[in-house]
Amino acid sequence: MRLTSKSLAVIILVVLFGGILFSSAMGWWQTESSKEAATFTEGEFAGMPNPADIRGSYTFGDVENNFGVPAETLAKAFGAPPEIDPSAFKAKDLETLYADQEFEIGTASIRLFVALYTRLPYNLAEDVYLPKRAVEMLKSQAKLTNEQIAYLDAHAIAIGSATASNADQTDPEPASESQAEAPAGEETHTEADADERVIKGKTTFKDLLDWGVSQETIEMIIGGPMPNPLMNVKTHCDAQGLYFGDIKVNIQVEIDKVAP
Repeated sequence: MRLTSKSLAVIILVVLFGGILFSSAMGWWQTESSKEAATFTEGEFAGMPNPADIRGSYTFGDVENNFGVPAETLAKAFGAPPEIDPSAFKAKDLETLYADQEFEIGTASIRLFVALYTRLPYNLAEDVYLPKRAVEMLKSQAKLTNEQIAYLDAHAIAIGSATASNADQTDPEPASESQAEAPAGEETHTEADADERVIKGKTTFKDLLDWGVSQETIEMIIGGPMPNPLMNVKTHCDAQGLYFGDIKVNIQVEIDKVAP
């Protein structure tokens, strides 16, 4: 039997769309990636979702589907804009929402909140900050240990003040003449900031170079040429569609390697 081009085209279409229809009927065909958190593999929590697997691309709706924490609760705890559907708000959007805060509030903050809210295990070895409202909600709605309460009290941020509860609350010293003359909208870096050698939302590429991280290493981490050294690392990540949380972790590793 000899197939004509017309017959062959019809057969291809039947096979292609027939396969899609059959896969859809069987639940095999998905047009969107499935946001299903990894589970604990051992211990008393084996088989339960692991909060540490929450990624920046997760929406509050994805978190609710995986962990049962209502999207509305997350939106209230983290001050998501009321005009945005809570179930559509992404964890990584917190970094933009709180970009002006001294201490980062982002995906790690969601992981911590969910873990404490659901009483699932989470490593408290790192400094993770939460809005003060989220801390108060956890204290009133979750069953916390004294250690967890102490940790939250030390990592609560009063939104708007850009100051964590464990930070220095004393009145700042008068600005120096050079700071007072800084152009409007331009951030200044104090000597204390430089001594900390911790990458934050206001850290520039020049800071990284001053701290001893080579340009070659920086470009390898960001996957391209380093921009103007005076640009903030976070601003560059936002402009290039890079996830600042991951970039920050990788750069901090290099900072710690060359720390005096």
